[in-house]
Amino acid sequence: MSGVLVLDRAQTRAALDPAEVIGAVARALVAVARDEVSAPPRIAARTPTGLLGAMPGHVPGLGLAAKLVSVFADPAAPGRGSHRGVVALFDEQDGRPLALMDAEPLTAVRTAACATLSMRALAAPTPRRVAVLGTGTQARAQLALLTGLGPRTEVVVGGRDTDRARRAAELLPGAVACTVAEALAGADVVFCCTDASEPVLRRAELAPGAHVSSVGGSRGPELDAATVREGALFVEWPGAASPPPAGAHELRDVPAERLTLLGAVLDGTAPGRRSPDELTVFKSTGHAALDVAAASVVHRAARTRGLGTVVDL
Repeated sequence: MSGVLVLDRAQTRAALDPAEVIGAVARALVAVARDEVSAPPRIAARTPTGLLGAMPGHVPGLGLAAKLVSVFADPAAPGRGSHRGVVALFDEQDGRPLALMDAEPLTAVRTAACATLSMRALAAPTPRRVAVLGTGTQARAQLALLTGLGPRTEVVVGGRDTDRARRAAELLPGAVACTVAEALAGADVVFCCTDASEPVLRRAELAPGAHVSSVGGSRGPELDAATVREGALFVEWPGAASPPPAGAHELRDVPAERLTLLGAVLDGTAPGRRSPDELTVFKSTGHAALDVAAASVVHRAARTRGLGTVVDL
């Protein structure tokens, strides 16, 4: 096929098979841990109200891609924001542009896939209660990947707006909505999926042996200092403690020796949870390798199913 395949939002979303994305993201995380990935730290141009970030990356065997993503607050909804942009996929052998796709659903699903992998690798084998904090795009993407937990696991959605929490909970049969404090009570696994500019949970609110997966916090820390200080910390890439926009607000000044790569746990070369009562914390900053992984899934599915429009660029 000559030309560039252009996929709109609906087509990009339709091509994001969750199981395929989880498999590709796991492969990318392991490649990061093995130092096989080429991906410079994220850079950003800032405006008074947001930023435009650039994330190029190459994962051998998965592809070569770059994401341009804007992160802006929503003036009509204080405390909420948006992540919009495009992902361009290139042929890793000759550099030909192959596809252009919507970054918003791709980012949401690949981030949820990474968080789900952290739960599988670091949480108790059969969690009794899983809390999803947040009611926006990322929380909804996370709920979509929790369908296989089984009837013995209770899923609760905690949010500041109870109506939004209820609507989000309706996406997963059996899930219930509540306040953030109620969601945290007794939770074995906590997914933080917010656009917070200050911590949404405190160490004292977490149950013994909890696993926390924090994927939000573009504008500020989503976790409090005590959770970071007392938890066993896991990340996507070695530079996660760099200053934002490349690294996480919560991990600034955290010594490198405290950070374990999630891909090394998946690969069996690093330990995960060491005891039933240990607090494990996965802090996601996002990484270009994950965008490459998801873009490769989208491109393959779109070509197989005849999705998108081919244009000459």
